[in-house]
Amino acid sequence: MGLVMDKSLIDLDKVERQILAVLQSEGRLTNQQLAERVQMSPAACWRRVKQLEQRGIISNYAAILDRKKAGFNFCIFMHVSLSRHNKENVEKFEQAMKMRPEVLECYATTGDSDFILRVVAQDIESYDRFLEEFVFGLPGISQVKSSITLREIKFDTKLPL
Repeated sequence: MGLVMDKSLIDLDKVERQILAVLQSEGRLTNQQLAERVQMSPAACWRRVKQLEQRGIISNYAAILDRKKAGFNFCIFMHVSLSRHNKENVEKFEQAMKMRPEVLECYATTGDSDFILRVVAQDIESYDRFLEEFVFGLPGISQVKSSITLREIKFDTKLPL
């Protein structure tokens, strides 16, 4: 079974893929260290990284935190359905999700729900407040189904290059 790759990934050359693979695993490397890892001169490596950033392939740099050690003991997947799919309700919902820091991911989906969210909470009470004071107050919410994770089996941020 092969991976489906879009044009932007296909347009990456071998060196760019190497750079991206190394940065996904070790984002704190200096340019000098990265250049050594991909066997390039530091100047050429710096230019390649800048090109990848300008093309939007590298969109951000971040530290990945252990959510439990940071105090977020609950990870919840929410399936949200809207009662009316008019443009105004959809836009309000999407904008509201973008503004909430506990919403780590939000996807418009097909299937039984209109959106799937990954939400973190310190405890069940804070998740309840999030639902009662925020989500249920949004226009057009028809149904919310929550799945609270029991344990994390795999969490990765690296794309399979």
